[in-house]
Amino acid sequence: MIEMSQELRDDVARPVADEAGTEILEQLVAGRWSCRQFLPEPVPAEEITRILEVARRTPSWCNTQPWQLEITDSGATARLREALAAEIARGPRQEPDFDFPAAYEGVFQERRRASGWQLYESLGIDKGDREASARQTLRNFDFFDAPHVAILSTERALGTYGAVDCGLFVANFLLAAHARGVATVPQAALATQAPLLRDFFDLPSNRQVLLGISFGYPDISSPVNYYRTDRQQVDELATFHH
Repeated sequence: MIEMSQELRDDVARPVADEAGTEILEQLVAGRWSCRQFLPEPVPAEEITRILEVARRTPSWCNTQPWQLEITDSGATARLREALAAEIARGPRQEPDFDFPAAYEGVFQERRRASGWQLYESLGIDKGDREASARQTLRNFDFFDAPHVAILSTERALGTYGAVDCGLFVANFLLAAHARGVATVPQAALATQAPLLRDFFDLPSNRQVLLGISFGYPDISSPVNYYRTDRQQVDELATFHH
């Protein structure tokens, strides 16, 4: 039988309620928001590493850790922004590696519309102004002026559950960034340009692009950074069976 060290025993000790830790987690989850206007100031490399040190602890099925990030800085961000602009100018095409939702119906459509209306209202875009809303959609491809973007890919052979594991990683990345004062916005829109991203970063065919995360310091003078979306109540999201 393998002798368990005291250090390992401490690591696997039965968890106990930690009120202070719970309050910190509650504050991080409740306080995090999606930034849609960034300052040009870059995030120091040591801060990005600190965020990744937290996110790398994310659990995954059989500890496969399928996530891989391609993170741009300074010139690389500008080159990717220019490449995306040129691709979009040739005619917008959607070629994601993962199928997007087939439809938004019922409550999902209601939530989607409410979120969109909040965004457009913050920017002074009237309902039905398709030209202005289209321009705002294109802002995804210049990363809302963020100095950094992280493109997340997963292993093709791991399928749905590899993507689920990556979702956990994204959540931890976002929360760790927020804890360090770094704003983020996860963007499925960037995944529509998967072929370009694969070429730009020289990704092998076994890697599937899942999404991008633009990040940096928020421009708190911009009204687009002040609206907040609603969340379900506990009695709406869970059914208890006794």
